[in-house]
Amino acid sequence: MSQFETALAAYQNFTDLFQSVILSTVSEDGIPNASYAPFVMDESKNIYIYVSGLSTHTQNLYSMPRVSVLFIEDESQTQQIFARRRLTFDCTPTVVDRDTELWNQIVHRFEARFGEIIQVFRDLPDFRIFQLIPSKGRFVIGFGAAYEVDPNNLSTLEE
Repeated sequence: MSQFETALAAYQNFTDLFQSVILSTVSEDGIPNASYAPFVMDESKNIYIYVSGLSTHTQNLYSMPRVSVLFIEDESQTQQIFARRRLTFDCTPTVVDRDTELWNQIVHRFEARFGEIIQVFRDLPDFRIFQLIPSKGRFVIGFGAAYEVDPNNLSTLEE
């Protein structure tokens, strides 16, 4: 198998290794914020997060609708701390309107993945679902082994 084929195979299921995603947002004053949120992902690689409106990252998503997300290999699993496998996407966030067909589908996916806690969130008026729509991405699997995600087909890498 070529290095590219190895990278592509690793990319295909990389996000399956994670239950949460690291979020990088910025306030309208330019103050950066690093945080995380549990997520679900659809077949088009859209990432959905269910977050409190009171959190800093949610306020930032409203005021500056851009977010970078990071999936990164666990430190205890890496062979080289300076070359952890990682995937980043630059995304545009949009709020999924409550009680729409899409909202109900995504809530069911969250319930299936995370259990009863989602029932609590459903009743809290400040919780909302954001769809993070990736526009570009980069998958790094080691030193000198970085691949751009195909912006026309987020399910594959550019060779």
